[in-house]
Amino acid sequence: MDGTYMSIAQTTTLIAALPQPVLIVDHEGFVHTANPAARDLFGARIDGAQIRAHLRQPEVAAMLEQVLGGDEAGSACFVMSHSSHETVWRVIARHAAPDMVVLSLTDISDIESAEAQRRDFVANVSHELRSPLTVLAGFIETLRGPAGEDPAARAEFLSIMAEEAERMAGLVADLLSLSRVESVEKIRPRTPVSIDMVLKATLAALRPQIEAAGIEIDYKVPESLPDIPGDYDQLVQVFHNLIENGLKYGNAGGRLEIVAQPPCAMPGFETDVLRVSIRDFGEGIDPIQIPRLTERFYRVDKARSRESGGTGLGLAIVKHILNRHRGRLVIRSFPGAGACFDALLPCCATVEKGHSS
Repeated sequence: MDGTYMSIAQTTTLIAALPQPVLIVDHEGFVHTANPAARDLFGARIDGAQIRAHLRQPEVAAMLEQVLGGDEAGSACFVMSHSSHETVWRVIARHAAPDMVVLSLTDISDIESAEAQRRDFVANVSHELRSPLTVLAGFIETLRGPAGEDPAARAEFLSIMAEEAERMAGLVADLLSLSRVESVEKIRPRTPVSIDMVLKATLAALRPQIEAAGIEIDYKVPESLPDIPGDYDQLVQVFHNLIENGLKYGNAGGRLEIVAQPPCAMPGFETDVLRVSIRDFGEGIDPIQIPRLTERFYRVDKARSRESGGTGLGLAIVKHILNRHRGRLVIRSFPGAGACFDALLPCCATVEKGHSS
């Protein structure tokens, strides 16, 4: 035997200690031995089985034929489908002896998912920017022609161009905000924050929009609520996005209700939880849409969202901020009955001393 190869006995002993699925197959493709992780994945009858029967997808099958046919090593992806998800395995084959090949499988599902999200994110950002840029380019070209001498047309086009520029600025601002939130998401804030102060500051900032929409605010937040550990600016952003969302899409109801309840125990939380509810009385949302509302760029009504200046990132930002606070966003709605967005924020017995603003 070539001295560069381990003996079959040595290889068998070694793979038994490995956490990922590993198999040794002979030059015909029959499994000589499998470690416990491989038996868990393929079943106890994998020993002695023909590996081609278990890895039948074209890419991995072609790779196996090449390695079993003499190539020193190879790799390919193998996808296993389950009832609710898929698992992507990177299969690496390498000769352990002239007539024996070691196959190792590594779960790369998270890597593939992250890459898919990155591709979708880039595609979505490109799409969101392309529309206003196309509009701006078109109007600039028009204004360079005879329309540039028409005061009425020039004023109309410049107004539309300003709206599109503002839309792009809003998108860039939300993208930067999302990036900042994600960069500190694993660092839990511990400064005491008054939710009453957060909500009143948010309403003061949104007062012009509230008055323009003709919305009545029903404010039911006790001043006696305890402080919670949090990031004041981020919590303002959470409720700014939720209240602004209610103003844009629930204004048909003419009223927005803001309710905070004293902390209480809730399933899934180690400490008592403060619930702050933002409820509108508008058209509501089809329940089938609710699970996707916090996805980046997801909109129930794309045309209406764009008209109102929405970027499709507001609820994604809310979700990430609440994750940082170890909280949760709960959305309840039915068509014709309005929508209610509950921000659940865990309290803590001890927090670091600091300023609430």
